[in-house]
Amino acid sequence: MTPTPKTIQIFLPGGDPRGIRVAEITTRIVQVIEVPRSRLADFFRMPESGQVAVYFLFGQDEGTGQPRVYIGQTGDLCARLKAHHDKKDFWERAAVLVSRTNSLTQTHALFLEWHCLQRVRQAARYSDENGNGGTKPHTPPPLEADCLEIYESGHTLLSTLGYPLFDPLSKPLLESTEEDIFHLTGPGTDGRCQYTDEGFVVLKGSMGRLAVVPSFAGTNWHSFREGLIAAGDLQPQGDQLVATKDLLFHNPSKAAAMLLGRSASGWTEWKTSTGRSLDDVKRKPLQQS
Repeated sequence: MTPTPKTIQIFLPGGDPRGIRVAEITTRIVQVIEVPRSRLADFFRMPESGQVAVYFLFGQDEGTGQPRVYIGQTGDLCARLKAHHDKKDFWERAAVLVSRTNSLTQTHALFLEWHCLQRVRQAARYSDENGNGGTKPHTPPPLEADCLEIYESGHTLLSTLGYPLFDPLSKPLLESTEEDIFHLTGPGTDGRCQYTDEGFVVLKGSMGRLAVVPSFAGTNWHSFREGLIAAGDLQPQGDQLVATKDLLFHNPSKAAAMLLGRSASGWTEWKTSTGRSLDDVKRKPLQQS
């Protein structure tokens, strides 16, 4: 589906951009309220804390930095968040999806919890802490249509607030053009990359060499590479490494170095299938315009 223009309003109840943030699409009834864990008491004084809600707890894996999320639903938001505050350590911020008209029912919330878990697992960019897949309640077609519209609004608002948990890192290859896919070759290396709005995505299945050159050993990028190996994101297979999932980098040279096992100029080494470099496709046209 092609995205359409939208107007999103973000309200800061306390005036602090890192504090509580209330986001809404101005023509819809859905709100997402982002709450730092340290501001739970402030949120509990807001009327929205008494509504039926779907909520998301966000944090990171301390070892790998992998983003993590727990997804839940409740008719007693204060009690549920207090329980998670006491028993779950990993999370730093919560995002709460509610209706501005207080019209969400428990059935809406159960369906949305289930649907969000399926979409998070399909996107595979956040690890979820739920352990199970939720339960899909009986939802007649009109109610399911309402739920899916609520989900789409929540999806947009969560991404706007910095939580693109439903969005795969790479776009389907069938939708990609020749200038969207870049290749990296070298000893033991056969990598593919997409240049996206978020950065440089090394695609799952890309191959790199396990060994590194002496000058690369001990560098910060070498340490980062070792972390990817330890996390299983780059998996040794003989004398090669295989990317076990799509990997996002904000620098094409770093993306190339992870596969080549050496320093690299990513703008020139990533190339299309016709041999045009990333620099030729993405930078030089801007310089010439």
